[in-house]
Amino acid sequence: MSAITIFSGDYCRKEQILQNIVRETDFRLIADGDIINKAAELSGMAAKKIERVFSDKTSVFNKFTHEKERSLAYLKLAVANLLKNDNMVMEGFAGLLIPKGIHHVLKTCLIADMKSRIPLAMKTENLTEKEAQERLHEKNQVQALWVNTLFKLKDPWDPSLYDMVIPTDKFSDTEITDQILKNLKSEIIQPTKTSLKAAEDFLLCARIEVALAKEGHSVDVEARDGSVTLTINFNVLMLKRLEEDLKTIVSAMDGVKSVETRIGKGFYQADIYRKYDFEVPSKVLLVDDEREFVQTLSERLIMRDMGSAVAYDGESALNMVKEDEPEVMILDLKMPGIDGIEVLKKVKVSHPDIEVIILTGHGTEDDRIQCMGLGAFAYLQKPIDIELLSETLKKANEKIQQKKSEKQP
Repeated sequence: MSAITIFSGDYCRKEQILQNIVRETDFRLIADGDIINKAAELSGMAAKKIERVFSDKTSVFNKFTHEKERSLAYLKLAVANLLKNDNMVMEGFAGLLIPKGIHHVLKTCLIADMKSRIPLAMKTENLTEKEAQERLHEKNQVQALWVNTLFKLKDPWDPSLYDMVIPTDKFSDTEITDQILKNLKSEIIQPTKTSLKAAEDFLLCARIEVALAKEGHSVDVEARDGSVTLTINFNVLMLKRLEEDLKTIVSAMDGVKSVETRIGKGFYQADIYRKYDFEVPSKVLLVDDEREFVQTLSERLIMRDMGSAVAYDGESALNMVKEDEPEVMILDLKMPGIDGIEVLKKVKVSHPDIEVIILTGHGTEDDRIQCMGLGAFAYLQKPIDIELLSETLKKANEKIQQKKSEKQP
């Protein structure tokens, strides 16, 4: 038996059609949430961080952490593992991760004209016509960004991505269900030796991407009958050493017969490839209103392979904490608006696992006592010796990694 994927525009009657398919086939329904949770279980990453991949909300720290690439690798592994089973309908964004060569999956797209979707949105969500238009525009944009991330295509409903593109405003739910089930029985969609082998290759690719991600690498992976090709799409200063490192990791894996590396188009871009270093914090938020000082400090940390971002006031810092969840914050006390002590209080309430290092040129002994009492990791004075700060950051990272290991089952 084959499987089905459904990628749908919002307010295209997807829910009713899915219910019909499940009722008629007794297929197991797999939603994005199920796949995200499985990827979180496999990786130890938070589900909400993995979910960000679908919305294309890339963290400011991503070039240091490769968090987006790691999330994508684990999502592929979760999907590839599911493909070992059949009799399922996979609904949502994750189904688009399945390669074209896996022919025993019926890839289906449900979409309708805006003139039919707007009234349905208005009725379902109790929206005005303008609100419905804005809501649909936002939803379409997210879907378009996901398709562009995977395929470099601007149209999320591009027929080349699917076996079927069904206009839901032209057919009834029953007619659409019948069309899908009829095509599901087609000889083209039945499992073949070639298609099942493509599914095995996809699983091997996903396993390799995860293995590389665990070692801090992010490269493109292709596999065919155990022959693996790794494509380096970032400029790298020591290419030969990187190639040797990649080959050593991948060649030791089960199912791999040979490994070759090549450079891709992105290799000639200005960005420098950075291996994720687990020994130093890769998500450091610097908060200080002295712009020249904090920019210089950021650059010096980056030179030491510590990923850093900058905020110039307390309010911006709190927004970045909410969106990007840094691991360590280096925080000044005297700032306009929300001062450092207030930021420290709020961060320790909302994100207690973030380690906060106070770095100030105006603090008093009472300030130090108060900050340490509020949960600061360290209290340092300006001007700061960069080696002392680096050592403090490494100690903070050790504490963070210890907490993470204690939480793992």
